[in-house]
Order: sequence, then C-alpha cells, then structure tokens
Amino acid sequence: MARLQGTVIDVGAGESPWREWLPAATRYQGIDVASAEAFGMEPSRPDITYYDGTTIPFDDASFDGALCIEVLEHVDDPDRVISEISRCLRPGATLLLTVPWSARRHHLPYDFHRFTRERLLVLLSAHGFEQIEITERGTDISAIASKLVVLTARLLPRNIQTLWKVVPLIVLAPITVGFLIAAHMAEAIGGGAKEDPLGYFVQAIRE
Repeated sequence: MARLQGTVIDVGAGESPWREWLPAATRYQGIDVASAEAFGMEPSRPDITYYDGTTIPFDDASFDGALCIEVLEHVDDPDRVISEISRCLRPGATLLLTVPWSARRHHLPYDFHRFTRERLLVLLSAHGFEQIEITERGTDISAIASKLVVLTARLLPRNIQTLWKVVPLIVLAPITVGFLIAAHMAEAIGGGAKEDPLGYFVQAIRE
C-alpha cells in the first residue's frame, strides 16, 4: 500500500480520525461540509475547512495525496467529488478511498449510494486515475457476522418492558460469536466469497 506523504487533503474529514495515522511530516488539510453535525460530527472544528460540498476551495494540483474514507456514499454527485479531488491532486499523487457495501443505511437521510468494484473502476478511470487497486474488505461471512452483531445489540434489554428479549438473545449470542470467529478465520486463510464484502478499499494514482 502506498504511503501518503507531503501535503494531504482529507475529504469528508469529520473529526479527523485518520490524521494521527499519517507520517509526522505530513501537512494535513481536512475539509468537510458545513452541515457536518448532521453526520454526528463536532461542528466548526478549527482544523477543518468547511465548504459547500461541490467545489473544493483549493487550487489545481495543490496536494500530494488524498483521503476519502467512507464519504462517497453520502454525496449527491460522486462524479463531481472525484473530479474535484482529481483536480486538486498533483500528477503522481495517491488517493486512498473506502466505501461500504453491505453496511446498513446510516446517517439518514444522507445515504445515497453503494458502489461495486466495477463502478469504482469506471468512476476513477473517468477522472484521471490509473494503477487502480480495489480490495474487498471482508467476505460474505464477515457481512453475515456484521448483521448478527447489529441484531444481537438490538436484542439487549433496555428496561423491564424489554426483558422478553433475553430468550432470543441467549439463542443468538453464541451464533454471533461463532460467525465472528469464522469471519476472522476466513480472512486468515483466504476463505469466504468476495462478492458480498463489508466494503472496498481503493488505492489509485493521479495521472
């Protein structure tokens, strides 16, 4: 995996959770929409530049790398976002991007898209990226385990009126644990089907 360095833009930075993972010498620039609090993010952070979500407020070829982590499914026009990221990157710059696939709808009403690997390849190629590497995150077993974790959490009793949930919870909990173990084992040995992953990790180079 390429290592981001130089000046890096984090598109849809939220609360900048990925900043600490970058090399210490990296010059970081986070951007996000002004309504970030609608996504459960702290509003008006001093280290984030807020914009209209359409035109990135930086000059052409301003950055050596870009992050776009679990953002693309929430934008109205993914083509425009990728085009703007491409415009702001210097030739040879690296883009690291992730999107969900089997994730439940979230941050409603701002969940608009799910992307296949084929769509990601077409989208990035159309906007000046090459050497596009797309890797599945997890397998169908991971996706089932994830759904079971969500269901198990929903069955946790919250008050006396929901104590009836204890019976299905007792039945479901060991099944969930079993699938979690199976998912990790499948990852370790290369098992499971990749047609229904948790999501995709993408690395691409700006032409």
